[in-house]
Amino acid sequence: SSMEVVLHYRPHQTDLIKLQKFAEAAVKEFPIRQLPRFAPWFPNDLNRLPLKPKKQAPAISCEEVEELKQLSTPSECVTGSPDYDCTKNLLEFHSSMKHGPTLIQAQAVHRPINLDYQGEPPSNGKQKLKRSWSVSLPSAKLKEKIQPLSQELQNNLERLKLHAFCRAKWTIEQSICKNQNLEDIWIKLNRLIKQNELPSCNATIQRSEGQIWIFCDILYCEYVRNILREKLSLTDKMNLLVHKYGIIFSL
Repeated sequence: SSMEVVLHYRPHQTDLIKLQKFAEAAVKEFPIRQLPRFAPWFPNDLNRLPLKPKKQAPAISCEEVEELKQLSTPSECVTGSPDYDCTKNLLEFHSSMKHGPTLIQAQAVHRPINLDYQGEPPSNGKQKLKRSWSVSLPSAKLKEKIQPLSQELQNNLERLKLHAFCRAKWTIEQSICKNQNLEDIWIKLNRLIKQNELPSCNATIQRSEGQIWIFCDILYCEYVRNILREKLSLTDKMNLLVHKYGIIFSL
């Protein structure tokens, strides 16, 4: 069988012998190298392996595979669920954000935390409270009002070797709310944080557990507790907890 080759070249390429060799090389078949047989560099005898599974791998039927596929289909996200990740879309939790004095501010109480939320507002014109967190910065005006820590708390910090800027947690439960609803307490607490009355605080409501958690620096914890008692009309004592140390103080 014959094959016709058309070679296009530039006017200044006048060496016909070189052009002929170039065309012959272009249509020449590529050499095929026979690969050597693969020889593993490790022992591949399964009977001689030092570690072998004690039992055979579990078998799964075709019916079970289909059932698992149906269970693994993505379900519709429920925005109002109390257990969703409330820090997912918060700018202050992004590592790329620059931290400054105006970065962390209390957000509007009546706006849902999920920024992807596209639901229709209720017919009465008021957005139902969806948020489950709130955060604030210490205000310079509060420094004069904050008193030194009590001697008992100072002794506890010295005994446990805790720093005054360690984070601690107050817990509000329904039992200390008098005749108030936990959601009403949460709305009032958000208002306090929005107005920067609670220094260095961030709070979250755990609706599934019926609790509100208020985190603050130990340095401000007694001041925060007194504000909570006064503004929210809370009764009974509250326990101050520190992670891995448990309850370190009661007030």
